[in-house]
Amino acid sequence: MTALGAHPRAADFHALSPERILDAVEFGGRRCTGRFLTLNSYENRVYQLELEPDADADGDANRGPMVVGKFYRPGRWSPAGIRAEHAFLAELAAADVPVVTPLVLNPVTGDTLGEAFGILYALFPRVGGRAPEEPTDDELRVLGRTLARLHQIGADAPAPDRPRLTPETYGRDNLRFLLEHDVLPPEVREHYRTTVSALLERMAPLFTDVPMHRIHGDCHRGNLLMTPRGPMLLDFDDFVTGPAVQDVWMLVPSADAEGDRQRRVLVEAYDTLRAFDPSWLRLVEPLRALRFIHYATWIARRVHAGDPVFARTFPHFGTLQYWQREVQDLREQIARLDAAD
Repeated sequence: MTALGAHPRAADFHALSPERILDAVEFGGRRCTGRFLTLNSYENRVYQLELEPDADADGDANRGPMVVGKFYRPGRWSPAGIRAEHAFLAELAAADVPVVTPLVLNPVTGDTLGEAFGILYALFPRVGGRAPEEPTDDELRVLGRTLARLHQIGADAPAPDRPRLTPETYGRDNLRFLLEHDVLPPEVREHYRTTVSALLERMAPLFTDVPMHRIHGDCHRGNLLMTPRGPMLLDFDDFVTGPAVQDVWMLVPSADAEGDRQRRVLVEAYDTLRAFDPSWLRLVEPLRALRFIHYATWIARRVHAGDPVFARTFPHFGTLQYWQREVQDLREQIARLDAAD
């Protein structure tokens, strides 16, 4: 297997300690109390921290505000790509779309992106709420209208510093990576290659003439928070240019009849604010297949770059059984596409 070189700052990223996190947060003049909680995140390093109370602020003088610090994995996004995410969030917030915007770290320049120890980072206010349960039809309608508003803003400007979600980028480019770096076991290499190639050839015509614009990109329920004001969309780290239906199926991922019904409920509400062509729903299964391919390649990139977190979290990755299961899942996706004709 070809070794994949780690980013020059990878060691600094993996060595982030509470002391360094607190130092970074305090660079802008903020003071931390030392209360510190590591939050779940594979890709970045994310922490919840308490700031010292502001004597001039209203509220509990004994407790300071809570912030969430996100320290970005070196080499994944350029500074321009991260600033594009922050700018998109600012546009959405200005239009009253429920998102969390990063705090200004430099009051002179207004920059929301900082750097400490060679690692880019941002701070976000902590938002209270609860994890969503299985949505009711009324909640699906609210989510549909929320996505429509998000996509209306997303269609207003391009995002040249972010990826495009297409069969070429999420499919063929990832397949090329897996083959060139000998990630696949010899016993399954050709099966995987031919299955992915057949799948991409099958789905490519379905993307013809489907509009592409800025979307959340990873809009599953884990990135949704239910608040007293309604649903709040979190974590735009994977925001891309792609089809609107990507965010729809991620919120309602079930492949059964109930999933189809729930997506129709969501889309009907979406369509009251922004036109949604029902034919776009034919991309649900192709996009699900692209996520399978992209997800496996994402793990491969991290494991083979020596990320200790990924090696511990996915101990069975790379085994023959793992890739045999991937081939089977992709063949089932081909069958779903054929059955939809």
